Amino acid sequence: MNLENTQVQMRKGILEYCILHIISRGEVYASDMLEELTSAKMIVVEGTLYPLLTRLKNAGLVEYKWVESKSGPPRKYYTLTAKGKKFLDGLSDTWEDLVLSTQKITDYTKQA
Repeated sequence: MNLENTQVQMRKGILEYCILHIISRGEVYASDMLEELTSAKMIVVEGTLYPLLTRLKNAGLVEYKWVESKSGPPRKYYTLTAKGKKFLDGLSDTWEDLVLSTQKITDYTKQA
C-alpha cells in the first residue's frame, strides 16, 4: 500500500465538496478556484478541476455565465444553483459527521 496514493484518494474524495463550498461564496472564476485549491494543497493540476466543474454543471449543481474581459477572452464565472445549495448543505452535514466520527476514533486510539 502506498501512502501517497491513499493521500491523493482522500483529497479526491472531498474535492467536489471544497469546490461547491468555494462557489457558494458567490460568482467565481475557475482560475481563482484553482488558485485557492492549490494553495490549500487540495489540487495539484489544472486538469483535475475542469472535468469536475463539467460534472457539477451536468448534474445541475452549478451554472456559469460568460463575462467579457478587458484583458483577453470572455471568462466563465460559476455560481451554485438552488439544487447545488441543497446538495452542499447535505454534504456539509455529512462532512461534520465524518469529522466527529474520525475524531472519536483517533482520540480513542491516542488514549489506548
